[in-house]
Formats: sequence, structure tokens, C-alpha cells
Amino acid sequence: MNDRAALDLLLAHGPLSRTKIGVLTGLSKPTASQLLGRLEAAGLVVATGTTEGRPGPNAQLYAVNGRAGHAAALDINPQRALAAVADLNGVIVGEFSVPTRVGEHRSALSAVRQVTDALTGAATAAGLTLADIRRLVIGTPGAFDPSTGKLRYASHLPGWHSPALLDQLGEALPMPVEYENDVNLVAVAEQRVGVARGHKDFVLLWNEEGLGAALVIGGSLHRGFTGGAGEVGFLPVPGTPLMRQVTKANGGGFQELAGAQVLPRLARSLGVRDIGQGHYTEVAARLVARAAEAPSGPDQQLLEVYATGLAIGLASLIAVLDPELVVLSGEAIVAGGEPLRARVQAELTELAAPRPRLVLGSVRDRPVLRGALESALAATREEVFDTSR
Repeated sequence: MNDRAALDLLLAHGPLSRTKIGVLTGLSKPTASQLLGRLEAAGLVVATGTTEGRPGPNAQLYAVNGRAGHAAALDINPQRALAAVADLNGVIVGEFSVPTRVGEHRSALSAVRQVTDALTGAATAAGLTLADIRRLVIGTPGAFDPSTGKLRYASHLPGWHSPALLDQLGEALPMPVEYENDVNLVAVAEQRVGVARGHKDFVLLWNEEGLGAALVIGGSLHRGFTGGAGEVGFLPVPGTPLMRQVTKANGGGFQELAGAQVLPRLARSLGVRDIGQGHYTEVAARLVARAAEAPSGPDQQLLEVYATGLAIGLASLIAVLDPELVVLSGEAIVAGGEPLRARVQAELTELAAPRPRLVLGSVRDRPVLRGALESALAATREEVFDTSR
């Protein structure tokens, strides 16, 4: 227990002296010295320098040995597979991206090749082999149904829907592999290193490639029976036609009211000029950012209509879950900043009886990848830090 407490402190605070570790753990100096000697002999901590520049004699500093273990993450979307490898300290030491080839036949084998190519590239960039990686977490849109092993709720990800895909990936990769919904991983990132730290009940609303939510209840992700909890893009809401067979259409409901892909069309209907070209997520983010700064006119009206649309869907989630916190994330939301957040909050005050606090997500740099790494690192540290073996 003392060993693990010291390792957790080193992860949280960075390099510490023997005296500081003793103060933080409540251990005596001799016991702290024995503990550090034991961890250093096990290869889990390393001496990193001294406390130069401080009053008194210099003290030796110790840190977690990042090279004692490595974990990896993959963020999959229809355009590319992005892989990263991190050491035990959470420092990314290698990255590699494999674009989806235009016109490529998207079979399960092509998906396996995309994963192995991306992961091998990241490991090579880190100076490692695949055998050096202890765990991999893959984030995808939708979710793998635990009863069938088939990816659901993500028809826009061709090549990933074969029931044999998970077995084929397991055969191709030498490390344990976990799979998680991409929006759930954004919630993991916010819970571990972002604005949701310390919160056990919160909802994260994500708007980028698609509109989705992650539900954290009692500190744990709620995935649902088939992994479909949080697929709120399909949620029927006022203001859109009632759509049937939505999984085949991959849209409808809330997605058609406030998803990133509808913002260019909504802007045109309101008379917004200079909508621009590009992928719809990029266009949506530009439109929302500009609308957040507009004092009046069609741009300002776009922000108001968009905020109302987001609030309508959120009101249903809040009525059922009554969360402590709502985190707004994804390019098409965070681009609106505080002006958009404040408008959504004002609308929810009128639409929902519970009054959770609304905040903007703080993990902005590739949050899906960050969440996958945090998840992989947590399991890897449990394995590596088990000094009882």
C-alpha cells in the first residue's frame, strides 16, 4: 500500500524528494528511504536530479520510471486511424496516422490492416516494438454489442461491422485490446484530467462528426445493454420530423436539429453570408465561432437558434438523469465559447426542472485519443505497479 501510494504521488506531483514523500504519505524518513530503495530496485522509480536552487543541502529527487511500461491508444474515424504510444508518466512518445485510402475496399481485413499499420508506426516512432506495448484501447464511433461482437450505431464506418473483426484484431495484436465508444473516451479524458475531475455524476454532450453523449453515473461510464447508451443523435425531439429506422439512416431527431452537419444548412436559411467550404465539422466550427462574436444580425440569430436546439435535446437527458454537471465538448460546440454556453444554460433554465452546472470541456487536443490513453494507462499502471508479485 505504501509503495502504491508513493507511486501515485509521483504521478500526480512529478519528481519528489525522500523527505517530501515522507511528509505526503505520513511515513518516517527511514521507511520512505526503504520504500524508494525497493521501488528503484524494481525499476519503477529513477533518480532524476536534485533540489538545486533551494535553501539548505540539495536533496535527491525521484520520479516514476516512464520506460517501465507503455500503453497505446487508437482513435478511429472514417477519415483516418490515429495511434499514440505513451509511457507510464502519460508522456506521448510516438504517434502515427494512417489515412483511409479513397476507393479502398473496406472489409474487416482492411480495418485490421489499418489498425496494425497505425499502431506499428506509433511504436516505431517511440523506438519500440508491438511486443513492448502492454495494453491498447481503441476508440470508435458507435459501440461493439457485447452479445454479438458487432459494431452498432456507426454505419458511416465501413469495414468495421464484421462479427469476426474483434477476433481478427485479437489474432493480429500481441497485447490485450479494449474497445470503447469515442464520446465515452472524451468523458474519460474530462474525468481524469479535465473539468469533470471530482464529479461522479455528469453528462458530456459531444458535437463533431456526430452528435452523441456520454453518461457517467456513480463515477463509472453507463454503456447500456447493447452499448448504445448516449446515442442521442437518434433521440426524437420537437422541431424535427419523426424518423423511423434511424439506425439505417444514421440520423434523425436531435442530430437533425443541432448536429454539426445541419449548421451550414441552418446558416443559409437564416441569411448568413460567407459560409465557406470544407468538411462540415470545420465549416460548422467556423460558423459558430463567428456567430459567438457577432453583436447582431443573422450570425447572432444562428447562435441563438443553435443554442435552443442543443438545449432541447439536453433537457430530455437532464430530466431523466438529473446530473451534477453537463460538459459541452466537440468542435461544433467549443467554438462558440462562453457566449454559446451561456445561451444554452439560459434555455435549460426554462426547459428543465433540474439545474445542473454547464461547463465547456477543457480537453481540447484530440480528446478521444487522450481518453483512450488515460484508460489504457490506468490498466497498465495497475499491472506494472503490482509490487506484490
